[in-house]
Amino acid sequence: MNEKTAANLWGGRFTGETDSGFAEFNRSFGFDRRLLAVDVRASVAHCDALVGANVLTGAEAQQIHAALQEILQRAQGDPDYFKDAAEDVHSFVEARLIEIAGDLGRKLHTGRSRNDQVATDLRLWLRNEIDEIFSAVGRTQEALLDIAEAHPDLVIPGYTHLQRAQPVLFAHWCLAYFEMLARDRERLSEVRKRMNVLPLGSAALAGTSYSIDREAVARALGFDSVSRNSLDAVSDRDFGIEFAGAGSLVMTHLSRLAEDMILNSTSEFGFFALSDAVTTGSSLMPQKKNPDSMELVRGKAGRVFGHLIALLTMMKGLPLAYNKDMQEDKEAIFDIVDTVTNCLTVSATVLRNIRVNQSQAREAATHGYLNATELADYLVRKGMPFRQAHETVGRIVTLAVDRGCELGELPLAELHALSTLITEDVIDALSLEKTLATKSQTGGTARARVAEALISARKTLAAD
Repeated sequence: MNEKTAANLWGGRFTGETDSGFAEFNRSFGFDRRLLAVDVRASVAHCDALVGANVLTGAEAQQIHAALQEILQRAQGDPDYFKDAAEDVHSFVEARLIEIAGDLGRKLHTGRSRNDQVATDLRLWLRNEIDEIFSAVGRTQEALLDIAEAHPDLVIPGYTHLQRAQPVLFAHWCLAYFEMLARDRERLSEVRKRMNVLPLGSAALAGTSYSIDREAVARALGFDSVSRNSLDAVSDRDFGIEFAGAGSLVMTHLSRLAEDMILNSTSEFGFFALSDAVTTGSSLMPQKKNPDSMELVRGKAGRVFGHLIALLTMMKGLPLAYNKDMQEDKEAIFDIVDTVTNCLTVSATVLRNIRVNQSQAREAATHGYLNATELADYLVRKGMPFRQAHETVGRIVTLAVDRGCELGELPLAELHALSTLITEDVIDALSLEKTLATKSQTGGTARARVAEALISARKTLAAD
């Protein structure tokens, strides 16, 4: 079965019929109808510009405004409104406009192409979604600060290579993820700024012949400026790729958080417990409590990364200007928005429902020679070169391992025999509190520094 090409916006050139299989393959309305509201908004601005260009009268513009508003209201209130088999959202809106306004609706496309139309719509839509994601990142940061402030004295072991390394405050751990997400917000803001340029008025590729005031259209739609080159404007998807990159880094950070949460909630670590609200059970093993929420976040990171690669691959070989390949941008961008938003929401929910095992965490932070570096620094402060101190403490650790005890449990006489610089004050130097307190430079895990960092983080979040 074939379709009449005359039913499409481009049918005038064609005398034959479009193969129905190709028509379905070519159709994007099933997913790009998400752009309907912004398509209407951009069409209103273009309509006003056509008045200024003497293509439409004020009365005609009012009729078109009313018809476009009716389309928007129907689309928002009636799911069946979308059952029409349109090629894309732009042809759907134009067809509905002609149904309501008659031949007047055929005038609206004067001076524009679907090429600059879709580029404008996608920027408008994504600009709003970036704002929503920006807020969602902030809510996840807020959840991190809330749990950090609820456990100001909690100490946990810090790790490198998944081996216990040095003790840190739990709040310091939370602030590490806060900083990652803060960079994500900066990147999203930068993407939004570069994206906020109006392509409308570029037409298909060469610009428009009508005296459209592009700056006025930009102001009406909230764009900071207009594109400077029509060829680039209709074929640019840098903003989508940049967004995919920023979204990929958000997912990288959420995936790292998820991995930490999963590990720390295992029986082997036992520092965290995830609530029933964000875990599931096993169909076979009654005792199981699985961190599916965090596992899904970790898994969905790869999905977003894949979209980034797909967008880069799609664009890498395209000649100027618009090519139909670029229709592939929308499903990728739409799914990135959905995935990142959902993962941020779930991550914040998990953080707000976490229970911390303080005794287990403190026990782990005080066992396993996590104060070995502090002992080396103790020797350095007494005049020993660091490399020599490092070697000396290595021998002391070996002795403690052989004895099955911690460094502070070794007899003072034996420590003094390995280095005469070690005296009674070593006991205080190796204490957990002293180990934390000495990390007092900016960015360190000393209690005072972490308390200051929490206050600063709150202020940053409030300012954003």
